[in-house]
Amino acid sequence: MKFVAVTSCPTGIAHSQMAAENLEQTATEMGHDISVEVQGAMGAENELSAEDIQAADAAIVAADTAVDTDRFEGMPLVKGTVKDAVNDVESLLNQAIEAADGDAETTADTTETADDSGDGGSGEERERRGGDRSKSLGARLKRLFS
Repeated sequence: MKFVAVTSCPTGIAHSQMAAENLEQTATEMGHDISVEVQGAMGAENELSAEDIQAADAAIVAADTAVDTDRFEGMPLVKGTVKDAVNDVESLLNQAIEAADGDAETTADTTETADDSGDGGSGEERERRGGDRSKSLGARLKRLFS
């Protein structure tokens, strides 16, 4: 499959770059093509062309800032945070794959807060957010300095 993605954080110095790199590496490992635009305080890097967007099966927006999604209208769109793209990129990509295989109007959003406790004790388990903790920045730094 072919994906386009936008990563964006307020400063755009490190986290959006890490998220973009993680999306690119993981998508390639999973056998998919991806083009990633990085947005930050300095502007946009690797801007997505209209051809890139038109050729894509789905779009991923991993952002902690406002990103204009009008150019992705009519295609499956998965939204998440930069943290999702750094710590749980497989989940974002799997959601994009699922959205691309399904209805083109589907929009998945992983930015819901985990502390919404309005289930009334229905017994349903909430999906654990944040991905594999062994891949987190803290765990990586701990391994680096140990």
